[in-house]
Amino acid sequence: MSLSLTVETRAWALKEPFVISRGVQTTADVVVVRLRDGDLEGLGEAAGVPYRGDTQARMLGDLETARARVEAGLTREQLLDVLPPCGARNALDAALWDLESKRSGTRAWTRAGMPRGDAITSVMTIGIRDTEAYAEAATRLAHYPWLKIKVDASDPVAAIEAVRRGAPDARLVVDSNQSWTVDQLRAVAPDMARLGVDLLEQPVSAGSDDALIDYDSPVPLCADESAETLADLPHLKGRYDFINIKLDKTGGLTAALELAHAARANGLRLMVGCMVGGSAAMAPAMVLAQICEVCDLDGPMLQAEDWPGGIVENAGVMQPPWPGLWG
Repeated sequence: MSLSLTVETRAWALKEPFVISRGVQTTADVVVVRLRDGDLEGLGEAAGVPYRGDTQARMLGDLETARARVEAGLTREQLLDVLPPCGARNALDAALWDLESKRSGTRAWTRAGMPRGDAITSVMTIGIRDTEAYAEAATRLAHYPWLKIKVDASDPVAAIEAVRRGAPDARLVVDSNQSWTVDQLRAVAPDMARLGVDLLEQPVSAGSDDALIDYDSPVPLCADESAETLADLPHLKGRYDFINIKLDKTGGLTAALELAHAARANGLRLMVGCMVGGSAAMAPAMVLAQICEVCDLDGPMLQAEDWPGGIVENAGVMQPPWPGLWG
C-alpha cells in the first residue's frame, strides 16, 4: 500500500480577538493534512499547542520527518512510535481515522467503540474583557446552556458576577489558564460556588498544583495544562475532579481514547476541549465527546470562516460533520 501525503497551512480569521491570560489570538493557525489512497482521501486538521512551542513551522517539520513512514502505509498504532504527542501527530492520526472509515464503510465513532454518534452540546467561550463587556457578551449568549468564561487574576469574581447578570441560567465553566495563585483560588472559590459555577478549569499553574492535594474545593476542579498525556494521570489523582482532554495535547484521537478510558478507571470525570480550529479539527474530538460530561469544542464558532459542509451549531448544539466532511 502506498499513500500520498499533502500538507498545507491555514489561518482561519476569528470573529473577534480571542483574549486569554496568556495573550491575544486573531487567527486560528492550523495545518491540514490529506492522505490519498487511490480515490479515497483522509483529512486531518490540527492547531498544535503553541504554548509548548508547537507552532505551524514545527508541525510542518514534524510532518516531513514522518512523511516516508506515513506514505509507506504505517498504522495509527505505529504512528504513536514515530512522532511524540503533538499537533502533527494529531493531524496525521485524524487523517488515518478518516481514511480507515472510508475504506471500511464504517463510521469513525463506531470504530472507536462509542455507544452513539450524536450531536453534542458545547460550551460557548467568552474571552477576557472589561467587566461590563462580560455582561453584554453573556446577555447575547444567554440562550446557550453552557458558557465558558476566560478570566485572569484581576477580579475574577466581578467578571463572573457580570456574566451572571447577563446569563442567570447558564451553566458556567471558569478558566483562568493557570493565572491564579493557590491562595487566590482558596479566596475566590466560595464566591464561584455562590455564583453557581459548575467547574473551575486549571485555576493554578501546573507547577503549583501539588498544593491541591489537600484542598477540598467547593467547585470541582479540572486539569487542563496539567493533563497532556497518559503519563500525567498518576499526578492528577487527588488534585483534580475532571481532566480536559485535547487531541492536540495527546497527539490524536487514538491516544486520547486510551487516556479517557484510563482516567475514568481512576475516578476522574471527563471534559473534552480544543484549541481554536475548524470543523475538521473538531470532528475527531466529537467522537471522544460522546462519553464526556463537559464539551468545549466551540472553536469553529469563534471563527469567521470554516470548512464547507462543516459543523452546524444552534445554541451550543453541534451536529457532527460526518460522514460528509470526516469520519
